[in-house]
Amino acid sequence: MQLWTVNLKKPDWQDAPEAPDVCAALTAGELVAVPTETVYGLAADATNGVACAKIFEAKGRPQFNPLISHVPSLEDARLHGRFDALALRLAEAFWPGPLTLVVPKTEGSPISDMATAGLMTVALRVPAGPVMRFLADRTGKPLAAPSANLSGRISPTRAQDVIDDLGEALSFVVDAGPCRVGIESTIVGIVDGSPRLLRPGGISREEIEDALGTSLLAAAPGMRPDAPAAPGMLASHYAPNASMVLNAREVTQDDALLSFGPERIQGAEHARMEFNLSPEGDLAEAAANLFQGMRTLDASMARTIRVQFIPSFGLGEAINDRLKRAAAPRP
Repeated sequence: MQLWTVNLKKPDWQDAPEAPDVCAALTAGELVAVPTETVYGLAADATNGVACAKIFEAKGRPQFNPLISHVPSLEDARLHGRFDALALRLAEAFWPGPLTLVVPKTEGSPISDMATAGLMTVALRVPAGPVMRFLADRTGKPLAAPSANLSGRISPTRAQDVIDDLGEALSFVVDAGPCRVGIESTIVGIVDGSPRLLRPGGISREEIEDALGTSLLAAAPGMRPDAPAAPGMLASHYAPNASMVLNAREVTQDDALLSFGPERIQGAEHARMEFNLSPEGDLAEAAANLFQGMRTLDASMARTIRVQFIPSFGLGEAINDRLKRAAAPRP
């Protein structure tokens, strides 16, 4: 594994000597960990079924769970997916950014069936993270990139998180510092003319509904758990080693505490360790700190992480979605 440290504040970072080597590794079907604005992604050439299979193998990810393909522009996305008026409206409003659109796959798209899990749809995103967008553009390949962690575990927001989980499986790790958004992209499916929220994420439901001028529907009823329409829909996901208790009202000295806001719950001062996602109660700050907070508390070796109440409006919906999956019974 090789490390490429990127300073995004320097305008010439794309000319670094590592850049051609990383592009060559992706083109050769190797795995590269790449930062986005949401989390670090485990990137591979989405048109190469063998390379995508390496993603599933490295993560221990079920092969029925589709991958998001990252592209540099809406123009590129339309080579792979069919965008109706609603999908175009969302793409134009939020790309580049933390929104993934699940749309019908075009007949001519070279994105592999391994990346789409054999579905007739494709999950596409134009990331705001400049490194992923640069690599997709420079290689000329859509880059399949789920979060760069072992399947079901806490998503990575720092390069060291990736190295700890997957270092031996990688050709390169690109380190551009902590991810700004900190939780995965929102996923909206627009397949039958009806926009459906498949996964809450870095763009709130309210923002998307404002852009659409209509309400988002829930995922299609009767969807099988072994055939999710998009990533991040499995019941148990993002899980630490410790068990998790949500909406805790008290904590003991044997527990770790994931707190939020200035309010203190009973026994907080005696917790084994505490991580406050946002002392001021800011949901954007809490989202950015969520996975790092979970990793930090899990390292305390506490058997239980108790989570203080977090409101469910705005980005709170995505935060609570991740917490509920992290607290769900393990398969």
